[in-house]
Amino acid sequence: MESNIITTRRLRAYYGFDLILKDIDISIPRNRITAIIGPSGCGKTTLLRCFNRLHELTPGAKIEGKILLEGNDILKLNPIEVRRKIGMVFQKPNPFPNMSIYDNVIAGYKLNGTKQSKEKLDEIVESSLKKAGLWNEVKDSLYKKGIYLSGGQQQRLCIARALAMNPEVLLLDEPTSALDPKSSAYIEEVLVELKKTVTIIIVTHNIAQAGRISDYTAFLYLGRLIEFGPTEKVFTAPKNLQTERYLSGKFG
Repeated sequence: MESNIITTRRLRAYYGFDLILKDIDISIPRNRITAIIGPSGCGKTTLLRCFNRLHELTPGAKIEGKILLEGNDILKLNPIEVRRKIGMVFQKPNPFPNMSIYDNVIAGYKLNGTKQSKEKLDEIVESSLKKAGLWNEVKDSLYKKGIYLSGGQQQRLCIARALAMNPEVLLLDEPTSALDPKSSAYIEEVLVELKKTVTIIIVTHNIAQAGRISDYTAFLYLGRLIEFGPTEKVFTAPKNLQTERYLSGKFG
């Protein structure tokens, strides 16, 4: 039986008076890839941003309900601590432009004022870049600026930066939408390998991508969780007519 790492209970998210997420109850399995799919504006990114307390950074935004990480309600924890445990990679690669590849990877330690020896930092940089599938391409140019890398390499650098903090969960919001097919395929390979050590939750508009790499799929529509289960079941025998219509391209 799968064990779950994140569980939500009657999760609601607002922007001002607008209710964006409506009573979401979901349990995310540990060391699996869960894809969140659904048409634009259905609440996918909002749900992702709730998981690591980024949603509340928007003026007027708020969360109600419970989000449990390993049984602890993250809404009662320090948001900075939550973001150490739950890392995030955004749609557009965003390495810090003035930092080297090396400094980009350890940026979280610098920003948090966490002191580490040079040997330890070297180890973290190498390990994180290896996990992100980037080490062999950049090991001889660690002190060049990360912004000079290709788009696909920049996104893998952002994955390495998130992994450097040793998170339990990695959130990815459309991480390949700005990339060419070859770079996208490489990142998909990296994610499938990564789930051995970290739980992955990915928002994607690309239904084929969700089918290729995810173990579980959540379908959101108009702020509600319509269906959630093993990807193979959701894709081949959806229980809900709306899910079937979305997957067959009738809307979305």
